[in-house]
Amino acid sequence: MTGKVSLIGAGPGDPELLTLKAERLLRAATCVVYDRLVSDDIIAMANPTAKMVFVGKMPQCHAVTQDRINEILVEEAQAGHHVARLKGGDPLIFGRGSEEAAILQAQGIEIEYVPGITAAQGASSISGVPLTHRGLATGVQYVTGHRQADKHLDLDWKRLANIDTTLVVYMGVANIGQIAVGLMTEGLPGSTPVMAISKATSADERRMLSSLDTIAADARDADLNPPTLFIIGKVVSLYNAQGLPLENEAAEVAAHG
Repeated sequence: MTGKVSLIGAGPGDPELLTLKAERLLRAATCVVYDRLVSDDIIAMANPTAKMVFVGKMPQCHAVTQDRINEILVEEAQAGHHVARLKGGDPLIFGRGSEEAAILQAQGIEIEYVPGITAAQGASSISGVPLTHRGLATGVQYVTGHRQADKHLDLDWKRLANIDTTLVVYMGVANIGQIAVGLMTEGLPGSTPVMAISKATSADERRMLSSLDTIAADARDADLNPPTLFIIGKVVSLYNAQGLPLENEAAEVAAHG
């Protein structure tokens, strides 16, 4: 009999942020297909007899293509497995979960969606920087700072350069300079505060404070690596760990203060 696939959000990194439902399904699955950003501690929760399939990707290095991942999910489900498809954050926010679901649905395979704490939520809460705040941000926008096959970054800069909203940039390390220029060209002040958070909620978390007009140089000098998320907007001014400044000079603090 054909099995099923659970598209599971593994959260931003800290295993304690995994939902109870995600943990239950992970322990019950007979096959686990997991990404690079899923922590070892979460992988260790899997059914010890489950078939483990690593399909991790790195920037400009996709050892397993998305097409092949789709095939693996179909093959394992058709072999009768209950497949736990583990993705960092939430499976439907920049996680290609909907693309995988479409392939599975076309094959008549049962799908179960399991929400996860997004990278944006994890980075925001762990640092104390809210994504919305009365008087500072009436809304929040999520964008990806990377295009498939390194295509041109054709974002709607005018819409994104809204001083009254918070902008969260996923996968933006390589293009943060272009992003900053695009936003400033459409009127967002260069003094707009920016927080870069690498490996949020993990033991290796790093935080860096900067401003829009210096973030490209600051991120380069700090040698930030993926996964790094950028929070851009007035809400970053609420960050007060160790009383560090938020002017044009970047300031880096240790993980969790």
